[in-house]
Amino acid sequence: MQIVKYRKIFFGITIALVVTAVASIMHFGLVMGIDFTGGTLLEVTYASGVRADKAVVEERLSALNLGKVSLRETEVDGAEGYILRTRDLSNREHSGVIRALAIPGGSGVREQRFNSIGPVIGQELRSKAIVAVFAVLFAIILFIAFAFRKVSKQVSSWKYGFIAIIALAHDIIVPAGVYAGYASVTGAEIDILFVMAILAILGYSVNDTIVIFDRVRENLIYNQEHNKREEFRDVVGQSLSQTYARSINTSLTTLAVLLALFFMGGSATTSFAFLLTAGVIAGTYSSLFLAAPLLVALGGKKDNH
Repeated sequence: MQIVKYRKIFFGITIALVVTAVASIMHFGLVMGIDFTGGTLLEVTYASGVRADKAVVEERLSALNLGKVSLRETEVDGAEGYILRTRDLSNREHSGVIRALAIPGGSGVREQRFNSIGPVIGQELRSKAIVAVFAVLFAIILFIAFAFRKVSKQVSSWKYGFIAIIALAHDIIVPAGVYAGYASVTGAEIDILFVMAILAILGYSVNDTIVIFDRVRENLIYNQEHNKREEFRDVVGQSLSQTYARSINTSLTTLAVLLALFFMGGSATTSFAFLLTAGVIAGTYSSLFLAAPLLVALGGKKDNH
C-alpha cells in the first residue's frame, strides 16, 4: 500500500535512474565487440603465471601493422594473461601475434581463446540481435493484452502491455548504463553474450511484472464475482503486498547464483554475469516500484464492483 501511496516519489527516482543511465551511456559509450563488427579475439595466459610487460608487448604488436589493437590485462585461474582484440588475422599473423605476446626465454604462452569473425557475419549477427529484441517486446505486448482482456474496466488490457514495455525499457536502459561504466574500467564490449543477457533480463523482468499483474487480475475478478466495491488503487496495493515477498526472495536467490558466477566464473562470463546482476536488480525494482504504481496512475480512482 505504501508503494502505491508514494508512487510519485518512485516515479521521480525512476526518472533519475534512467537519466543517469543515459548520461553514462553517452559519456562512456558502448563499444561493439568483434561479434558485431568482425575481427579477432585472442586470450592467452602465461605458463609461468606472470604476464609479459604490457609496454613491450604493445611495441611488438605495433611492428606487425595490425591496425587498431585493444590489449587488456586479465587473469584466469590465478594465471596472468592478456585479451587481444584486433582485425581478422591470417594464420601467419596469428603466429606472429603469439610470438609478440611471449616472454623471450620464458616458458611461453597458453592460448585460452581464439575467435575470428568476418565483417559480413558480424553485421548479420547485429541485425538479427536487434530484430530478436523488438520481436520479444512485440510478443510481450500481444500476450499481456490478450491475457488481461477480461479485466479492462479500470485499465484497458493493452495498457497492461504498454506498462510492461515501459518497465522493460527501464530494465534495459539502466543495466546498459551501469554496464557502460563497468566497460570503461574493464574494457568489456557488446557481444553475443550481451544480447543474451538483455533477452534474459527481459524474460525475468516481464515474468516478475506479470506475477503482480496476475494477482491484480485475480483480485479484480474476485471483487466482481462478490460484488465488492473497492478502489482500484487499493486492489493494486493489496496485490503488491501479496507478491512483494515472493519477488524479493526470488531475486535474492537469483543474485546469489549470479554473484557466484561473477566472482568464481571464468573471464568469458564475467561481463555476462555483471550485466545480468544489474538487470535482475533493475527488474525487481521496476516490477514493484514502477509497473504497479503506473497501473494506479492510469486507472485513476474508479471503483471495482
